[in-house]
Formats: sequence, structure tokens, C-alpha cells
Amino acid sequence: MVMRACEEYLCFHLIHFSHFFSHRKTSYLGPANQTHVSEFLLLGFSEKPEHQLPLFELFLSMYLVTIGGNLLIMLTIGSDSHLRTPMYFFLSNLSLVDLCLVSTLVPKMLVNLLTHCKAISYAGCLTQMCFFMAFACSDNLLLMVMAYDCVEAICHPLSYVSIMSPQFCGLLALLSWNISFLSAALHILLLMRLLFCSKCEIPHFNCDLTPVLKLSCTDTIINNTYVYLTTGLLGVLPFTGILFSYTQVFSSILRVPSTGGKYKAFSTCGSHLCVVLLFYGTVIGVYLSSSVTPSSWKSSVASMMYTVVTPMLNPFIYSLRNKDIKDALRRLISRLASSVTGHG
Repeated sequence: MVMRACEEYLCFHLIHFSHFFSHRKTSYLGPANQTHVSEFLLLGFSEKPEHQLPLFELFLSMYLVTIGGNLLIMLTIGSDSHLRTPMYFFLSNLSLVDLCLVSTLVPKMLVNLLTHCKAISYAGCLTQMCFFMAFACSDNLLLMVMAYDCVEAICHPLSYVSIMSPQFCGLLALLSWNISFLSAALHILLLMRLLFCSKCEIPHFNCDLTPVLKLSCTDTIINNTYVYLTTGLLGVLPFTGILFSYTQVFSSILRVPSTGGKYKAFSTCGSHLCVVLLFYGTVIGVYLSSSVTPSSWKSSVASMMYTVVTPMLNPFIYSLRNKDIKDALRRLISRLASSVTGHG
């Protein structure tokens, strides 16, 4: 309900601002040069129509698994007092972001696959793009915050509790969400300055910023400059921070004298390291594949890796590799089974 209300609110203001900017463009470009776009066409997975029904079934299954897995992680952490720690607080935030990320993209993709309709409205495209960028950026920033939490837990165990207080953890999570949504909103406001050519075909299954900018008939230098700026500050900088954090973690682990102590220290951040490698590995793979091949099919498959597959695998990585999560899941299932049995 909250997501639906936010989407309706954003849609209203996007349409309002788009009409405002369209009116301003008319005053200095003239009606002859104005190009009004009411919709975009999403061409992802359209090269092979015979595969669309199997893809619908596959992606629906993946979506349901992703929703169920991330909801289960959030429910497990929220219902178990043993997991009231900074690490699991950030993990629950990450699960919420992953859940929202796939819910922004997959339902529209499923509708398009099932109905063979590729159209998405102008306001709908901008809305989807805004939420997609916001949640993807939140994912990135939360991974950096979780890496910082690992550094404090392993390198400064004596002062960890005082440093990672509930108030400080809440502030870090709040900053991650606010920065992400502010950055995404500015991207959309800058995008609404542009005019688009009549044939607005996006070679992806979702509205993505870079291919949408390529469709513009007007100068996009301001947009591209802001893209490079946000990519550096909110993409490269967090990734660099994560790499630096793990150099400190590994150097601290190597100084631990016992093998058991090393294993215990590494298990503290092992799940997070797997998620980091999966997330950034797929993002880099998508970037390389999009620059090498022009095929919308291959580009869509590559994009699926970090937009759908990664959020689906994250709950399994944390639940299978983390003893605390597995124990909490057993307790939760036991309580649920007891309540059902008692009620029956």
C-alpha cells in the first residue's frame, strides 16, 4: 500500500512537471520542433516471441521465490531477539530494498511477456526509472555500510557496541535511503527537460536511464554529466570503500593466531562478501556485455542477473551460510508449527 501510494504521488508530479517543461520548450523551440512522447516501447526479450511464455513462467517463479525469501529473512530478523544487532538490522534493510527493487521491474515485465504488449506510458517509464535507480543505489550504499559494520566488528571488537549504537545504525540506513531517492529524483527532473524522437524504443525489459537518454532529440550534456557524477560518488566510491574495508578485515584476520579464531572472524563477514561479489560481478558483467554486443536479448539476459537473480539469491546466501539465521529460522518455524497445531 505504501509503495502504491508513493507511485501514484510520484506519477502525479511527474505528469505535472512534464507538462510544465513541455510548455516551456514550446516557447523557445516552437511548435514545429516539439516532439511529444506519450509512451515508450520495451523491446527486451521480444527478439524470440516463441520463448515469451516459458520466460513468463520462469520469471514469475523467480519473483515469487524472491518475495518469499526476502520476506522470510525480514520476518525472521524482526521476530527473534537474538538477531537485534547492527549486522541483521542492515540485512533486513537490504532484504527490503531487494524486495522493492524486483517489485519495481518484474510485474510490468511479466505483463508485457504475457500480453505481448511492449508499451509503457511516459509517466510510467519515469516512475519505474526513478524507483529502480533509487533502490539500486540503496542496495549499493547498504553494502558499503555493511562492509563498514564488518570492519568495526572484526578490527575494533572492544569498541564495537559503543560505535555501532542503534541510533547510529538508524542514521546510516536513513542516509542511504534518502541519498538514493534524492539522487534518483534529480535524474528524473533533469530527464523531463528533454524532448524525445518519435520512435522511442528501449532495447531492455525496463526503463533504464542510459538507453532513454540516447533517444533524446535534444542536448543531454547536463544529464550525462550528472550521470558521471553520481556514478562516481554513489557507485565507484562505495565500491572503493568496500574494497578498502576488506583489506582491513583480511589484514586483521591474518593477525589472529588460532585457526578457529580466523574461521570465526571470517564467518562474520563471509555472507556479506559473497553478496558483494555477486552484486558487483553481475553489474560489471552487464556493463561489459552491453558495450560488446548490441543484441537486446543478450543485454536483457545480462540485466536480469543483477536486477532479479541477485535479489533472489541473497536470502539463500545469508540463510545457508549463517548459523544464527538458520537457528532463528528453526525457532520461527517451530513457533509457527506450534501455533497451528495448538489452534487446530
